[in-house]
Amino acid sequence: MELNLKNLQKFIVVGDRVLVRPEEDSGKTVSGLFLPPGVSEKEKIQSGYIIKAGPGYPMASPIDEEPWKESKEAVKYVPLQAKEGDLAIFLRKEAYEIEFDKEKFLIVPQSAILLLIRDDVFNL
Repeated sequence: MELNLKNLQKFIVVGDRVLVRPEEDSGKTVSGLFLPPGVSEKEKIQSGYIIKAGPGYPMASPIDEEPWKESKEAVKYVPLQAKEGDLAIFLRKEAYEIEFDKEKFLIVPQSAILLLIRDDVFNL
């Protein structure tokens, strides 16, 4: 199923969270046994591709000498390591499942991500 990019732009991921499209489970083991639907939900880790990432962790504003003045500074963030397109391996129990346009997505906090796999990593 192709993701509708126009509808995806409606999503605004906040803070230190990422929106993940979970990888499809085949429903069977390597040896060929078919598993009931509830088994994959009990797994401790899961993987999926990051569709959108939040801005990161908000930083505290510097203390102003005149706090009554209106601040024109935009909120600054410490960016996340996770980027759109990364394959994330994360703790399943920390993820929140949502459904949009008949497709399942997961909202995962950065702290639940164990490993990121990125294609455009520097050459060794």
